[in-house]
Amino acid sequence: MSTAANPTRWSTVASLLAVTLGLVVGCGGYSLGPSNGQSAGVRAIRIGHVANGTDEPRLADAVSHALRAQVHVDGTFRLATQDDGDIVITTALQKFQRNPLTFQSKDIIATRDYDVILTAHVKAIEVGSGKVLLDQEVLGRTSIRSTADLGSAERQAAPLLAENLARNIISRLSEGSW
Repeated sequence: MSTAANPTRWSTVASLLAVTLGLVVGCGGYSLGPSNGQSAGVRAIRIGHVANGTDEPRLADAVSHALRAQVHVDGTFRLATQDDGDIVITTALQKFQRNPLTFQSKDIIATRDYDVILTAHVKAIEVGSGKVLLDQEVLGRTSIRSTADLGSAERQAAPLLAENLARNIISRLSEGSW
């Protein structure tokens, strides 16, 4: 049987060639590791004191734990276990807000969901040179469902809020141009 008489074979080969070409071109610019040109795991971060300037108790502990976990997840930096960090991060939790997000369908005054926002001032300093790498406010946010016990819902959402804040802090450091 000649190849000219078998059009399905040619269409299959052409399809595979198109898919291969698409994958090569589409993924050609992707690279693993940090996006700022540094090698992963070369620099170590020490998580300094997290000061809680909000009225929410135990929020500083959740943020401190989430920052340590996010350093491991991100992989750009190592977590300094002693005083051997190249970068020290200090965080001051400044504001805890709960804003109405959605309302009940039959009662436009009753809030159904809240947007919870945590504002923190973050400072990252390079230990060797004293250079300030990051000095800005960073937000973390999550949403919660309104219940009869709103305080309990906020406490349950605290780890998610802290995780989002930590992700935003570490990504700003890992994507920095310093």
